[in-house]
This record gives sequence, structure tokens and C-alpha cells, in this order.
Amino acid sequence: MKKLITIISLGLCSVASSAANPFPFDYEGLGEEPIPWSLKQCIEYALEHNISIKQQQKTVENSEIQLNTARSARLPSLNASANQSFSFGRGLTSDNTYTNRGTQSTGFDLGTSIPLITGGQIPNTIAVRKIDLQAALADLEKAREDISLQVTSQYLECLYQKELMEVAERQCELSKNQLRRIKLLFDNGKKSEADLAEAQSAVANDELTLTQATNSYDLTLLTLSQLLELDTPQGFAVEKPAEASSALAALNQAPSADGLEYSTRPSIIAQQYRLKSAERNIRIAKAGYYPSLNFSAGLGSSYYKTSGFQADPFGTQMKNNFNQYLSFSLSIPIFNRFTTRNAVRQARVAVENQRLALENTRKALYKEMQQAYYNAVAAQKQYQSSQTACDAASASFNLMQKKYENGKANSTEFEEQKTRYMKAQADHLQAKYTYIFRQKILNYYRGEPLY
Repeated sequence: MKKLITIISLGLCSVASSAANPFPFDYEGLGEEPIPWSLKQCIEYALEHNISIKQQQKTVENSEIQLNTARSARLPSLNASANQSFSFGRGLTSDNTYTNRGTQSTGFDLGTSIPLITGGQIPNTIAVRKIDLQAALADLEKAREDISLQVTSQYLECLYQKELMEVAERQCELSKNQLRRIKLLFDNGKKSEADLAEAQSAVANDELTLTQATNSYDLTLLTLSQLLELDTPQGFAVEKPAEASSALAALNQAPSADGLEYSTRPSIIAQQYRLKSAERNIRIAKAGYYPSLNFSAGLGSSYYKTSGFQADPFGTQMKNNFNQYLSFSLSIPIFNRFTTRNAVRQARVAVENQRLALENTRKALYKEMQQAYYNAVAAQKQYQSSQTACDAASASFNLMQKKYENGKANSTEFEEQKTRYMKAQADHLQAKYTYIFRQKILNYYRGEPLY
């Protein structure tokens, strides 16, 4: 029976193991039945509550703020200032002598500055920030895609473990029926005490197998609930489709490197936007070669007083000292120690590096899509073979059960045949859900929804 226990504990992922669950879900203790969730509900809930997606959304918000900052660079700046100063000690007077005196002054200024010509730096910076925002949105879509695939994988794992648990329940019920039959024959003197003990041992082993299968199912529910960011897995269950095998459709042709499904993936789009951003950065770096023109204007007034001298009142001085100014400032770069030249060279290197990153992403995605296709083909063949093996094992087990009930086979032969039948069922379930998942991944790469 150790082989039987190992077979039941098989899973699609490492989390589904034969280890006992230290915190089994006691639905009956809640006083209500668990609410089944569909795959669509799980994915939509995960997309709304997953922390990784929320973090990526904050990245998008940050890109929007950077774009707003770049656009605001065209606006004039406005600054107000006020100063108060005091001076003490010896100073030169109007009659060319020195004397001890104290002075104080008060000034108020209001000024504005507007960049008129920046060598294209401002418009190119705005363009870069727009492209960066589009790249961040593509990254967000990629994060949503990854979470959706993870939820789908774990959801199908839950369905697999649930069906495996149902197989163990049926086998346990079969062993109990056999025990009742053996006990009846034992009471009539047609079976020995050893036969009864073997039947009781078979029931105990099948109950252990059922317990382990139940714990594995609970663990997969726990993992899925954590992926959905649920506070607790209690009261949570997955909804079994009406006919899971309906997803086992025929496979289409292998994906191509120039197909529509290849060029519209979020990972490719994000890298394409980053390449455009890097190309724009060259223009920003070249802005250092061109003259810049700024316009500034302002107004102000001041109050001045020297100890020992009669000063005009504050209001009179502020009125008399009121001044305004307009200024155009032209800056022509001549030599800046090759700073601009090296900045342009670095920007061009960044473009080439981003081209390599885009090509690497394309190749990686193409490999993933090819792998998804051939994995689906292999899973389809495995599913078909497991179906044939399961049908054969079922027919063989039914014959052995009749022979055992008619006394033409012993309990050892019956248990061995039952073990082979359970292994065939477990292999068939694993092959079915593996094929469903592989096909969903392949179809998702082709732009089809997961549900």
C-alpha cells in the first residue's frame, strides 16, 4: 500500500505533496458550505487585489507624474524674495573719511523666467516621458498576464487534487463494501479471521490515502487563496466545470516568429517603447550643442537707512526706489570639456543596448511559445495514452473484482489490481489537467482569454 499512497500524492506542482496539512480546513465548523469560485472569479479577484499588480500600478502613476513634470517645464517660473540686512563698523563716507556707523536695508523682489529656446530639450523630454508611460502600462499588462497564468495553474491544480480526492473516496467506499461482504462471510464461517483482518487493513490504508489526498487538496486551496490575497482559505473552494474535458480541443499549428500573437505580447511592446525612449534620449543629449535663450522679468523696491543721517520714510523710499527689468539671456555652448559629446555617445550606446534587450526578449518569447506548443502536443499524446491505459485498467479491475467476489482470486491479487487501477486513474487525471493547462497557455499566447 505504500505504492498506493505515493500514487495518490502525485500532483502538477510541488506544493501538492503527501505531507499532512497542519491546518486542515474545517468547513463544517463554520456552519456553512464553502462558496465555490470559478476560474474567472479567481483571476478577476487576483488582478484587483494582488500586491505585485498594485506596485506596478504605482509605477504607472509615477510615470504620469514625471510626464506632468516634463510638460510643466514650459511654464514660466515665478519667485518672490525679501531681504533684511544690517551693517556695523567703520566705513568710508562721502568726504573720503572713515567713521563708525550702522546701516540697514530692506528689499523686496518679484521675478519670472521663461525658457524660450532649449535646443529641443523640453519637447524631447516630454516625448520621452510619454513613451515611458506607455512602457509602464505594458509592464502592468505583463504583470496582470503573469498573475493570470499563475492563478490558472493553481486553479487547475486544485481541480486535479479534488478529483484525486474523489477517486480516493470511491476506493475507500469500495474497500468498506468489501469489508462488509467479508464480515458477512466470516460470520457465516466462509471466511477466515485472516481474510477479515486483511479487509480491515485495506480499509485503514484507503482511509489514510483519503486523508492524505484531502490534505493535499487543502494545501492547494491554501496556495490559491494566498495567491488571491485572501485573508483566510476557510469557506473558499473552486468550482468544478461542467465538463473539464471540453477544453481538450485539437491543437492548431505551431506559432511563428512573425505572427500577430507574437508581436502584440506586453513584454515585446514594453521593450519597443523603451527603444523609442532611448532614441529620444539622443536628441535630449544633443540639446547641449545648441544655444539656449531665456527671458526673465521682475520688479522690486528697497529701503535704506544709515545711522546719524536722516532717511526718507519707508513708504517714500519704497515708492521712489521701485524698479522693473526685462532680460533676455542667450547662452552659446563653445567648449564644455566634451561633456555633451560623451553624453550623446552614452545615449547611442544605450540605444544599441536596448535593441539587444528587445531582440533578446523576442527570442525568449518565441522560445516560450514554441515550448508551449510542443508541451501541449506532448500533453495531448500523454492524455490520449493515459485514457487508453485507464480504460484498460478499469476493465481489468472489474474482471478482478468479479473473480474476487466469486472466490477465484485472493485478496492480494485484488489489492494489486486495485492499486494498478488507482495509478491509472491518477495518471489519467494528471495528464488531463496538464493538457488543459498547456493548451490554455498556448491559446493565451495567441490572444485568447484564459476563461
